[in-house]
Amino acid sequence: MTWAILPVKDLATAKQRLNDALTPGERRDLFQAMVEDVLEALSRVRGLAGICVFTRDSEAVALAKRYGARLVMEGESLGQTAAVTAAASVLAVDGVADVVCVPGDVPLATAVEIERVLAHHRAAPDTRPRVTIVPARDGLGSNCMVCSPPDALPFQFGDDSFTRHLAAARRAGVVVRRMEAAGLGLDVDTPDDLAVLLQRAGKTRAQAYLKASGIAARLRGTTGPDLSAGRPEAS
Repeated sequence: MTWAILPVKDLATAKQRLNDALTPGERRDLFQAMVEDVLEALSRVRGLAGICVFTRDSEAVALAKRYGARLVMEGESLGQTAAVTAAASVLAVDGVADVVCVPGDVPLATAVEIERVLAHHRAAPDTRPRVTIVPARDGLGSNCMVCSPPDALPFQFGDDSFTRHLAAARRAGVVVRRMEAAGLGLDVDTPDDLAVLLQRAGKTRAQAYLKASGIAARLRGTTGPDLSAGRPEAS
């Protein structure tokens, strides 16, 4: 069986790299909207046995309960690597065969896209421990990881995590597959990412919040072109 892991840091302190573009309250509300976008996508993934949310934030706990997710409570703010490692260890002890790790800041991720990543991972003929990674659009981050077993390799989130995950897999003798995915590839960390999010087609809570709050219009005033209208993806 396959479970999803969604680590959620404290909403009030999330997205510090957006300090110059958003107020603390806007950062919190945007991150909450993105987390719910990801939760909804995961809740629609066919064949997923469950969702494990690792957090200590009360609002994230309420969201997790709304979507029927399993909660693993974080005693202190551990960071993404430690959070995913802890959740994967819990699920491995429970006999879970595979985990798909998704961050809370990829609002354009869809159930169909996640299902494609899982299918790509399961199509590997090798029965050795294996990992499938969806890199961030800049090629540096690891925006989605499928691991068989859950603790197949030591997680290496943070700066240039994609390269470091590849190195960790080589050291551990783990088979690695790479897959590109447009929605999962966009993690929202910077004002440039906000602009890309607003340019992409979609009806996510995050996009709706940016437009309804006036943030999109404010960004449009500082970046030139109209970023709030959205446009279709290139095929």
